[in-house]
Amino acid sequence: MIAVLVALAGGLGAVARFHSDAAIGRLRRWPMPVGTLAINTVGSGLLGLITGWVTFHSGAPEWAAVAGTGFMGGFTTFSTASVEGLRLWRAGRGTAALLHAGGGLLAGVLAAMLGLWLMSL
Repeated sequence: MIAVLVALAGGLGAVARFHSDAAIGRLRRWPMPVGTLAINTVGSGLLGLITGWVTFHSGAPEWAAVAGTGFMGGFTTFSTASVEGLRLWRAGRGTAALLHAGGGLLAGVLAAMLGLWLMSL
């Protein structure tokens, strides 16, 4: 049953990502793919909170699988971030590509650490 819930949550996460990215894109025209960076950073922070909940507060691991692996797995997207970085690189925007890749990685790790730390309090 948990596998079915993980799959459904993954689908909902993907829909949430699609709508979030579209909403960010409608705000204004960005010189870099800011939507994916924002979504992956928020998702990493939320996954840190979920992991911290299970680790520090005896949260239910099966619901963490649904929320973390399912929803957050569908919401965040490493593959899209990779393709966007490659597109920047191929367009001759090497600095932007490196900032996109490195900044996304750093922001995601810091957001996950923040979520874990918050749940450890």
